[in-house]
Amino acid sequence: MDLEGFAKNVLKKLGDSKAVELLSERIAEIKGGEAKDWIEWAEAIVLEVKNTEKAFRIPVLSYYNSGIKAGEAGVGSRGEGDFYVHSLIAEIISSTGVSGILSAKDLDDAGVVEIPNSNYIYVAVDGIHSRLSEFPFIAGFHVTRAAMRDVLVMNALPVAVFSDIHIADDGDVSKIFDHIAGICSVCELTGTPLIAGSTLRIGGDMVIGERFSGGVGCVGVGERIAARRDASSGDVILLTEGAGGGTVSTAAIYYGYPEIVEETINIDFLRACEPIVKKKLEVHAMTDVTNGGIRGDAEEIARVSNKRLIFEGEVLRKVVNPKIMKFFEEVGIDFLGVSIDSLMVICNEETAENVKRIVKKAGIKIYEVGRVEEGETGAFVEEDGMIKRLKPKFRESAYTPIKKVVGEKRPENYEEMKEKIRKAAEMAIKKKNEVVKMLFQNSSLS
Repeated sequence: MDLEGFAKNVLKKLGDSKAVELLSERIAEIKGGEAKDWIEWAEAIVLEVKNTEKAFRIPVLSYYNSGIKAGEAGVGSRGEGDFYVHSLIAEIISSTGVSGILSAKDLDDAGVVEIPNSNYIYVAVDGIHSRLSEFPFIAGFHVTRAAMRDVLVMNALPVAVFSDIHIADDGDVSKIFDHIAGICSVCELTGTPLIAGSTLRIGGDMVIGERFSGGVGCVGVGERIAARRDASSGDVILLTEGAGGGTVSTAAIYYGYPEIVEETINIDFLRACEPIVKKKLEVHAMTDVTNGGIRGDAEEIARVSNKRLIFEGEVLRKVVNPKIMKFFEEVGIDFLGVSIDSLMVICNEETAENVKRIVKKAGIKIYEVGRVEEGETGAFVEEDGMIKRLKPKFRESAYTPIKKVVGEKRPENYEEMKEKIRKAAEMAIKKKNEVVKMLFQNSSLS
């Protein structure tokens, strides 16, 4: 529970004394005891919240309020809304004039910088699945695997891992150790060390409960880049069989199919991708199928490469692990719009034969599922002689009961929302520019 947020809402509506009363009751419900035991705590929180109102008078401490909530905008939901917000993040980053060989605007899985007279350094960061708070081991396992995937698909070999852990005030300290054990399982299996990290409480004293969150990053090195923008006409599209990761685990747990989680505990993706990188095969682009599923990743690749991706509908169904596909069908999850953690390789036909041979030798199933062409930019699926657009929805496929209630539809006023969100991004750039200008003028850097 966010005590600060609760206090803000109650203060606005009911005033100081009622805020203290209700806040002490809520704290007692979670931490135990009686409300009177927590009056002093509640009074301190109310005082702090009131003092923040003074802080917002200082320009650098205030921010432009778009009036659009993150959930409404689709942030983190891996669909059209999320992609739009990330495109604006890329604009803020690009406004610095400081960028790597690959950056956020390229929509790739990892960013890349060049070391003078040497190789490239690749960096990727992934957050744990928000619904795996009560399952820290698999949260750690899957997020580490995801970060390593993001480096591997850029044509680099992972050399180090780092973690960031956030646990709420009442979370059992054992969650930290269980999570680290999940991370280290992947590290041990791949020979990649966990070398740095941070462990903090979520919101310090202001967030009570047992919520657990965080992320894992991976650093890699390599000699060349397999960027999404380099997908070329005449290329074929390959996909390995995927059994999912954090998303599928979450779906299985909250739909009451916990045994499905065991299917996701593997390092098949890493085993399939690593030999491709080590043998320096001339692949043009690679990705892991995560961001809103095949729909989302294919659309992003088509956009940055300015190409047309055509998928064969009948073959696509084969790329999902049979047990996972059976589960999807039983609970009504659209496999095209959910993270299945397949390896997608885009390359010419000759290289494709070598990729298939290497991946199969590793014991992983791989299929040729489509092609890259010139023409109308976008992703398409060919089925029964018909070609139709494979476009991301506003949110990824609903894969838990609550997500089905929230739905996948685009808000009717989304275009209006986009304008307000864009304005917020523009104001952030303006603020950044003003601060940078001030610091340059007041330092020896000018």
